[in-house]
Amino acid sequence: MGVYLVSVAADEWFDAEEGGFGELATALDAALIQRGLPPFDSLPGEAEFVRGSGLLFEEKLSARMEGFTALCAEHLTEAEAETLGGWSALVPIFLEDGIRLPVPSAYCDETLVAGAPQVLALAERLARLLELPTEAIPATSDNLELTLWFRSDGPAPRVAAERPGPWAGDLDTAFYVALYLRAAQHSLRRNCPLTYC
Repeated sequence: MGVYLVSVAADEWFDAEEGGFGELATALDAALIQRGLPPFDSLPGEAEFVRGSGLLFEEKLSARMEGFTALCAEHLTEAEAETLGGWSALVPIFLEDGIRLPVPSAYCDETLVAGAPQVLALAERLARLLELPTEAIPATSDNLELTLWFRSDGPAPRVAAERPGPWAGDLDTAFYVALYLRAAQHSLRRNCPLTYC
């Protein structure tokens, strides 16, 4: 059990049945059209899981968030922190501001939709600040790769000893920066939404 951040394929996104995201997709398209933007209707289909393919995204949010929350409070405005980590759906669209929709999400009575370009810019800023060794961290996350990489028995402690820096002082905080960085990159690379389940 726990909270997972996962990518969403077209068949789930447009599915109006229980467990699908059809209501959210319809509400988002209406909000985008109101803003003079095209609807978000071109998504990849369901991909078969193949380890290392980078077609899917799935990570478990089990690390402590206190350090990440403090990092955001110190280096981001309240609005920026909300953009980076307050969303319940992430889409590969430039959204100057998040869009609040009266559609229940997995853990809230509404859905806050954020744009991946904005999330990526903020995550990159924090990654630079922490001197996160992004070239050593899994670039795709199709089967808990980041979650396993940052575990105490994963590669992160060894890499932290070899590559010390601000990131190495709190691997839980580094995990969340890497998580949002890779999530935004995945959304843009695959042109797909991500959400929590």
